[in-house]
Amino acid sequence: MTWWVYLLRCGDGSLYCGIALDVTARLEQHRAGTGAKYTRGRGPLELVYREACSSRAEALRRERAIKRLPRAKKVTLVGHR
Repeated sequence: MTWWVYLLRCGDGSLYCGIALDVTARLEQHRAGTGAKYTRGRGPLELVYREACSSRAEALRRERAIKRLPRAKKVTLVGHR
């Protein structure tokens, strides 16, 4: 089972980081307003980055690491995919 870390670009230009087993289904939840509270009202939402992880624990560690990055590094990360 592959877990994914993903970044969404919100309509206001901000970036949201999360994890999911099915990124496409999770993106649809965000778009429907049933995903994270942060993404509600910030559409349109665009998937700009995703990274495969071998376990949920690894995905959570990677999510935490990405969330700690300054915005400039996140933008650079997005540009590499």
